[in-house]
This record gives sequence, structure tokens and C-alpha cells, in this order.
Amino acid sequence: MAKDKKQPRPKAETPKGFRDYFGAEVTERNEMLATIAEVYQAHGFDPLETSAVETVEALGKFLPDVDRPNAGVFAWQEEDDGKWLALRYDMTAPLARVAAQFRNDLPSPYRRYTMGPVWRNEKPGPGRFRQFYQCDADTVGAPSVAADAEICGMLADTLEAVGIPRGDYIVRVNNRKVLNGVMEVAGVLDPTDPEKFEEERGTVLRAIDKFDKFGEEGVRLLMGPGRLDGSGDFTKGAGLSDAQCDTVMGFMAAKRDTGAETCARLRELVAGSALGAEGVEELELIASLLEAQGYGPDRIVIDPSVVRGLGYYTGPVFEAELTFEILDEKGRKRSFGSVAGGGRYDDLVKRFTGQAVPATGVSIGVDRLLAALRAKGRLHGKLPGPVVVTVMDRDRMGDYLAMASELRAAGIRAEVYLGNPKNFGNQLKYADKRESPVAVIQGGDEAERGVVQLKDLILGAKIAQEASLEEWKSQPAQVEVARADLVAEVRALLARYED
Repeated sequence: MAKDKKQPRPKAETPKGFRDYFGAEVTERNEMLATIAEVYQAHGFDPLETSAVETVEALGKFLPDVDRPNAGVFAWQEEDDGKWLALRYDMTAPLARVAAQFRNDLPSPYRRYTMGPVWRNEKPGPGRFRQFYQCDADTVGAPSVAADAEICGMLADTLEAVGIPRGDYIVRVNNRKVLNGVMEVAGVLDPTDPEKFEEERGTVLRAIDKFDKFGEEGVRLLMGPGRLDGSGDFTKGAGLSDAQCDTVMGFMAAKRDTGAETCARLRELVAGSALGAEGVEELELIASLLEAQGYGPDRIVIDPSVVRGLGYYTGPVFEAELTFEILDEKGRKRSFGSVAGGGRYDDLVKRFTGQAVPATGVSIGVDRLLAALRAKGRLHGKLPGPVVVTVMDRDRMGDYLAMASELRAAGIRAEVYLGNPKNFGNQLKYADKRESPVAVIQGGDEAERGVVQLKDLILGAKIAQEASLEEWKSQPAQVEVARADLVAEVRALLARYED
């Protein structure tokens, strides 16, 4: 009888497009989320936590950053009722479902913030993962652009609170209505027939969104006859004339030295479009509301070049960009770029209720913001290790646990070594691997005399690298202190290395 084939051991590897987070990475993220939550709560926003899983029906066709709706989700079909479920790809679709489901119970406007992982079933790349953290704040039920102005100001406050100083970021504000007005003037939008020229508008929007990648010439080709890339692939254009392209490109280049001058230029571009004029008025109101709160052009500016999610947002759109330079993997200087964005999306809740519900919000890319702070040297990616209480006598474990408890009660991170205590050298190697600042040592002799030995592991490592044999033998990194003074002496030792 043939033996059953032995199953191979599973391969210990992280799935493609995902990663693990250790120690300081988790701590730094949690601290950042706590700081952001403080800012959001100070502005009157309440926390909301929704399920990581939504029905595909509830998620809908609102992926703002892909051309194929629903193509970017991790989904599966339930066996009992045949319903399709999926991991959430953002925090906005779940909010729309909550706002509709609990509309009779929630205050209106409803202001909420939420934090957590989202999942995108997309091709991973350098720095691009299939699971990442988002931190959102939204107001549902407020039609006034005062809600958009508040979000922009709160975004600026948040960036400064987490460690991005004024001058190292800028929040840029635009309005989808202004672009629609420009398209109306350019002859690719008919207010009486929204579906007319829909294909051309979609091509124009995608072309504008590629401005940073292809530049003005490439965008003009995509809006006009089409573009042939270096590999020979041809992308069909929108078929706009040179004059029509000039009108759209004029919108992209409309930024002036002041918000008032920018709005004046935009008003010229949308002359004859009621929708475009309405968008300019909204931008002017946002600018005045921000100015009244002290948010100057060093923090928030009107900038028509912001084109994020133009197929998704219905009014104001905004984006936070970090302006300082970093070095890429080849040593070249480059700006860090966008870390947050959002806008007004008045049609999302309507999918559930049939009634228009105004909404606006912002999403911060937490992992990207953390990467920016590390690149700037404001996070070091290291978690201070605990004080390690070593074990000299197995039968005195209670004494060692008591020492650790006293240190923790005093707010000092501490642990007892719980491996095999037979080889004391291994205990110190463990402490080094944990990046512990101090090791507490007490054998039977020290216990009888009522003392403990404190080994300064930071200084000890330095001496090991730099000191002579005679200096090393003198062991200045280890001191004997009274057992009763354990907490005070450890605190004093740790104070040497506080920033």
C-alpha cells in the first residue's frame, strides 16, 4: 500500500503586496493616530468604527482612482444567500452606508472621523501595498462650503500637530464646478444633457490627471488626436480642437500670486457658464472663511492644478502636499508630494436613499505621512527597549517579578527575563537585542546585603567599542545601589539619555 504523500511545510512568507510592522513602526503609527484624533475631536468630530467587510452592492462603483469600477476589491460570494462581500477599499463608502442606514438616529450634520486599514486588489509596487492605513474625517449633511473650509483648516492643523512645520506643507484647493464650467465653455459639456459628450469628458479628465506624468504636450495630445508612447502604443484622444485645448489648459495654468487674482482669472475662463461661476464663488467664499480664521497663503492656497478625483467629487477638492525635498534611492532630490486629499461628494449617500445628501471629507495617508517624517529625520524608527531584570536564582523569581512591577508602577518600561537563566551571558545578549538601556542584576549575595547591580547597557556598548582593556575592566558602566533605591536610581540613569 502506497504511503500518503507527506505534505510540504508551508513557506514562511508575507503575501505579495502586504507587509508586517514591528515595534517602533506600530508605536509611531499609534502615536500619530492618537495625535490626529485629538485634532479631529477638538473640531467636534466623533469617532466611528465600521466593519472591515461591506457588501459589494454597498461599496458600489465609486473607486475614484481606477478606471474599472469594482476591479480593485478583494471580494467573495457567500454560500447561503449568494451575496458578494468585499474588504473595504476606502472609508467613505462605509460612511455613506452608515449615514443612510442610521439617518433617523444620527445628528444632522453628522461629523465623524475613522482610522484603520483598507485593502486594494491592485498590482503592488515600490512603496505601494495592498493594505494600508487611512485616517478620514467627514461631514455629512452640510451643504455650505463652510464645511469644506473647516476641513481644509483642520487638515493644516493636523499636519502641524504631527510634526510638519509651516513652510514644509501646503494645502491646495480647487473646485470641480469650475472645471465643468471650463468644459462647458470648451464645448464638451451640455448642461441640458449631462450624458452628451460623456466619453469625451472622461478622456479629458484622465488626460488632465496625467499632467504631472506627461506634461502639457502629452496632455494636449490626449485631449486632441491621441498620443503615441515610446513603446508604440497609441492612446485615443478626446478629439478636441486646438482652441478647445487652449481653454482647458488655461484652467490648468490659472493660478496667480493671490487667491483673489486666481479667482478673477477663473471667472474670465468660465464666462457664460452659470455652473462655472458658482464654482468660482465657492472658491472665493472658502478663501474668505479661511482668511477669517488666520489660515494664510503660507498654509492654504487656491490652485486650479489640483485635479484629484475629478470624476468622483462634485464641488471643492483639496490636497495636502509636502514641499520639502528628500533624496530618492538614486540620490536625486525630489519633493515628497501628496499625503492627504479630499473634497465634496454630494452624490454618494443618494445611492441608498434616492435623496441628495451633501457631504465633504478628507483622507490622510498615514503610512505615507509616517514615511515623510522618517525621511525628514523626525522619526527614528526605534522603540526604547525595556529595563531587563535578569534572573540569577530560579527560586527567587518572585523577587525579580516584584522589581519589574515596581518599575512599571513608576512608569518605567520593564520586564523579567523569562528564557533559560542558566547562561547569564545569554541574558545580557537578550537585553542587547531588545535595545534595553539598563539591566538589573541581583544574586544571592546582593540580596543578603539589600543591594542590586545596575548595568548601563548604552554606556557599556560605547565603552566596548572605544575603551582600553584597563578601562573596560574598571566597569564604570555598572554600579551597585540600595534595593530600596531601585526605582530612583533607574530613573536617574534613564534620564541621561532622554532627548
